[in-house]
Amino acid sequence: MLEDEVGLKLLAPEGDWKSRPDMSPFTKPFRASILGRARFIEDLVEERAGRGVGQYVILGAGLDTFAQRRPELASRLVVFEVDQPAPQAWKRQRLVELGFGIPDSLRLVPVDFEAGDAWWERLAAAGFDRARPSVVVSTGVSMYLTKDAIMATLRDVAALAPGSTFVMSFLLPFELLDPEIRPGMQRAADGARASGTPFISFFTPAEMLDMARGAGFRNVEHVSSAALADRYFAGRTDGLRPPNNSEELLVATT
Repeated sequence: MLEDEVGLKLLAPEGDWKSRPDMSPFTKPFRASILGRARFIEDLVEERAGRGVGQYVILGAGLDTFAQRRPELASRLVVFEVDQPAPQAWKRQRLVELGFGIPDSLRLVPVDFEAGDAWWERLAAAGFDRARPSVVVSTGVSMYLTKDAIMATLRDVAALAPGSTFVMSFLLPFELLDPEIRPGMQRAADGARASGTPFISFFTPAEMLDMARGAGFRNVEHVSSAALADRYFAGRTDGLRPPNNSEELLVATT
């Protein structure tokens, strides 16, 4: 599947972390969904790298550990991690402390979105070449953004070199969710609102595909959470499986 011992080292949680509320059986399907989308993206990056794509941009990278977990693949790419300055500085420090360092193939790109920083300009300053095909990903972010902001990002990525790919996750409207997962999604939405970052954007797959086409992508595809479940979780005996519909994926190519 996907093992991330590096992320565990970065966070260094208390020894009883597996008993925390966010690690309960109630959250298990949603954690499986995150695993499924991460594995799908890494498989796609590997496939595109085999075609000669040499740039990989992770928007809102957080504690993504692709570059440390997959050094043989990351060394064939230039990996750009875009994130807010403060958490990225903390991550940089932890990578150095743990002995991973910051290889030249990994570019940490701090962008202060709240101050209006233009992330494309920051990427260019870090060495990103718009004329070369790239993979750009944004997961777990769209629900916090306005539709106008999402459309602006779609247009920016659609203008990249032919052969570029954009992968973005999006949430279905609550009325389209399976009844058994609505309580979990409602709890997540309530928590986001309480922390000052409410969920504001939801899309049907048809709406998402229409937006991507309108932004200028040549090919667009909806990859459902059910498809990811069938691809990566079939035959498991431990009950680990993402919900059939919750956070879906857009895959769009230029």
